[in-house]
Amino acid sequence: MTETLKIVIPMAGWGVRMRPHTWSKPKPLVSVAGKTSLEHLMDMFRTLPDPLNTEYVFIVGPYLGETQIPPFIEEHYPHLKAHYVVQREMKGQSHALALAREHLRGPLIICFSDTLMETDFSFLANEKADGVAWVMPVPDPQRFGVAEEGKDGCVKRFIEKPKEMDNNLVVVGCYYLKSAERLLAAIDDQMQRGVMLKDEYFLTDAISIVIEGGAKVRTNRISTWLDTGTIDATLDTNRILLERGADNSSEAARRPTVRIEPPVFIHPTAKVEAAVIGPYVSIAADCQINMAVIQDSIIEAGSQITRTSLKRSLIGRRCIVEGQSDKQKASSLNIGDDSSVINS
Repeated sequence: MTETLKIVIPMAGWGVRMRPHTWSKPKPLVSVAGKTSLEHLMDMFRTLPDPLNTEYVFIVGPYLGETQIPPFIEEHYPHLKAHYVVQREMKGQSHALALAREHLRGPLIICFSDTLMETDFSFLANEKADGVAWVMPVPDPQRFGVAEEGKDGCVKRFIEKPKEMDNNLVVVGCYYLKSAERLLAAIDDQMQRGVMLKDEYFLTDAISIVIEGGAKVRTNRISTWLDTGTIDATLDTNRILLERGADNSSEAARRPTVRIEPPVFIHPTAKVEAAVIGPYVSIAADCQINMAVIQDSIIEAGSQITRTSLKRSLIGRRCIVEGQSDKQKASSLNIGDDSSVINS
């Protein structure tokens, strides 16, 4: 692959399933296992065959994304070649790609911001197909879109929310296409034909049009697909990422008066005293934890947790959680940035 590879990350949605956290920050900046989900996503691309010959296109929303994503990228990835496109109307994935037209030429990867998966992109250096769709077999495919394969192993079409259970190859939200120009022409055709679902232009419909035009798009099966699109899914992903390398339990256990139940991640700047932490807990920078029992939870930066027992909780940035009415029972809280829950 000698042409510059474009990596397009659409992230303009409202993130309503992650409220209240997305009232104050875009969904990709919610923390999970010691990093934002956006940083975990960026880590996936370390296996690209030529990472220096890449450009990123972030499609952001007008609410929070436009103001918070560019400075975050510039701070954490100062050498990244990045473009930003604002999608002001939520008309779907294909509409988002059409807005980024001026930045798209040659090969591209499209990966949705809440799609985290285990994959190795190095095979793209010798990829012969016109496109690749990442898929994973799941027990119940009816909530997702699936890829229907032909006898040659290539995709015949994509089906959104299938009624049948016999095809369980769910598309996970990552696609490679050898020609951005070909995809953009298909999107123009899609929009002209009005191929929509619930008033949105879906990318799978555009890729199906590319396939109708003779393109060979194959599937690439994966075994791990993590989701950060809902509160429960984010907490589940936190557990898996801690089990698979984000854990720093041995370092955390050096703190006096603290009992650690691995796996956990505790940022070095967090102050934790007289506490039982874990399993499956992520505590971000500058938190203060005192006289607390916390398990299966995410505590974001700058929060204070005192005299409290928490389980299955997602606590936003700069929150204060103090005391509880029933010390024998752990609370399950979901509170956004700059919130307080104080029980005397």
